[in-house]
Amino acid sequence: QVQLVESGGGLVQAGGSLRLSCAASGSIFRINFMGWYRQAPGKQRELVAGVINGGVTNYADSVKGRFTISRDNAKNAVYLQMNTLEPEDTAVYYCYARVVSGAGSRGYDYWGQGTQVTVSS
Repeated sequence: QVQLVESGGGLVQAGGSLRLSCAASGSIFRINFMGWYRQAPGKQRELVAGVINGGVTNYADSVKGRFTISRDNAKNAVYLQMNTLEPEDTAVYYCYARVVSGAGSRGYDYWGQGTQVTVSS
């Protein structure tokens, strides 16, 4: 089993910054992909940013230039630096990882419990 533990959400004014952290623990051989999704009330969960094992990143158009994802492979951790936050960024943010638990095994999807980010205008 694998657990993802998130931290760093909170309430911030528009234009402010927050940094989310997520650490994976448990039966981990390799993490192929780590990312952050978000879900606002009444909306579908969407990918915010992701990073593959080789370090290539991708971002939702709405956050490009404002958010930066980074990964620490030694700590099985992923971070999301969010700058110039907007009220539209208000959502529950979920950490996600595609984890391989053993050599030759397939990858499985794991999710964190979610952390609330609220941006006031």
